[in-house]
Amino acid sequence: MGDRLPRLSEDAHRVTPAAAPRRTLRASDVFALTVGIVIGAGIFRTPALVAGVAGDATTMILAWIAGGVLSIIGALCYAEMAAAWPHMGGDYHFIGRAFGQRIAFLYAWARLAVIQTGSLALLSFIVGDYLQVLLPLGPAGPAIWAGAAVIAVSAINWLGVRWGTEAQRWLTLAEVIGLIAIIVAGFALAPADAAPAAPGGGALGLVMVFVLLSYGGWSEAVYVSAEMKDPPRRIAAILCAALALVTALYVLVNLALLNGLGIAGMAGTDAVAAEVMRRAFGPTGAAAISAAVAVAALTSANATAIVGGRTACALGQRVRPLRWLGRWDHRRDTPGNGLIAQGAIALLLVVLGGFARDGFRVAVEYTAPVFWLFLLLAGLSLFVLRRTEPARPRPFRVPLYPVLPAIFCTTTAYLLWSSLAYTGWGALAGVAVLGVGALLLLVVTPGDAQAD
Repeated sequence: MGDRLPRLSEDAHRVTPAAAPRRTLRASDVFALTVGIVIGAGIFRTPALVAGVAGDATTMILAWIAGGVLSIIGALCYAEMAAAWPHMGGDYHFIGRAFGQRIAFLYAWARLAVIQTGSLALLSFIVGDYLQVLLPLGPAGPAIWAGAAVIAVSAINWLGVRWGTEAQRWLTLAEVIGLIAIIVAGFALAPADAAPAAPGGGALGLVMVFVLLSYGGWSEAVYVSAEMKDPPRRIAAILCAALALVTALYVLVNLALLNGLGIAGMAGTDAVAAEVMRRAFGPTGAAAISAAVAVAALTSANATAIVGGRTACALGQRVRPLRWLGRWDHRRDTPGNGLIAQGAIALLLVVLGGFARDGFRVAVEYTAPVFWLFLLLAGLSLFVLRRTEPARPRPFRVPLYPVLPAIFCTTTAYLLWSSLAYTGWGALAGVAVLGVGALLLLVVTPGDAQAD
């Protein structure tokens, strides 16, 4: 399958040895990247939403467990493709092999214009909001802190892959310590009085939309598959171990919140973690959770910058007008130009957002339909590549094929539908930006050769 387009030139789309990344990342680096990008600020917000929709404690906890299991199933699907085709383009590369470079170009455009840059700006604003509580800088403080966060994570990763991964390692450690503090605080409190079930029980589909939002980001780890020192097959174990840790932390956090607040109390406040910390440790606890949320958002922002720059670089190596994005800085082992472009777009979004921010919900609406569409295509790529490239060596294969990939694709298709059915004009804006990418295909021609 896939488009068979005219070749531009040999060096317009092929990764040359000089441009290809070296294998410098340890398993612990990839593990920290995966944990850090998944555990973002969402876990500090979504438990209240899940409690309000689930309606009872059993449904709520089972939903968090199910979210971890579904994420691990998806990771196994990605791991097969990452082991067979380790590439800095990640699922952009997989989609291109399966469906052709036109569809892959649309995905790379969506990541550069909507998904990664929008996520980087949103996460930076969360950093700004909470740092403003600790160190206020006046009315424009949140935007100033957010801009500083974008510049900081972009600069750290531009300096070199070791700078970015070392920062990720320490930020992830601080982030996990913050979650452990919430777990301790929740269980330290006397059990909350029993209360009637929260309204809205039974809407399991909507519960899973919120839960899987908190688990999002695990697929980003495949963007560094070409830089792993370990054999390609090990990426499956790394992803599964990281997601198992995240699942355990998420379930424990929700059990602790349930103990300290009760399900009605969880559903009744938007800041469940802050409320538990306040009850357990007073004003000091409230300040501590502000720092924890800022660290969590900064951790995800750093991981987002790491993987997003690699998509831009892979795109530049296949589209002649964007060749400058495809230059890999071999001295620093980093996609320098891709990081600069990504940071500039995110910084522009922060500046615009400083004047007219529409909030977390609109940002989710803007990114969600496009994100779930291409995650579904990535899952379907596994089926296509099994059929079109059966002779390709696969160091790791998804167990129980085709059952597990079918579960992943079905779940993703449902979330795509939900992101369109339950959202407003923000979703239309995201789709419109994707449409701009389709128009660009009238004037640019992606390369069709596959770089292994």
